[in-house]
Amino acid sequence: MIEERAPTSRRVVFQYLVPVHVEVEDGLVSRVVVIDETPVRDPIVVEGEAAYLTEAIAAADDGQPWPSWQFGY
Repeated sequence: MIEERAPTSRRVVFQYLVPVHVEVEDGLVSRVVVIDETPVRDPIVVEGEAAYLTEAIAAADDGQPWPSWQFGY
């Protein structure tokens, strides 16, 4: 009898440059907007198996209409 194994989970963390809008008030950063509609270009593996990088990028950059991320008030 052949025992089937559950698929292993894959974890790949990568980074790439995106445009950022930073607002400063009285010398302090008050708000940051990350404009993440930018296509993934020149990614760098931070953690995980580099062999899965192409698959991770395809999942992260599949044309979905992402909103911008905002931090601050």
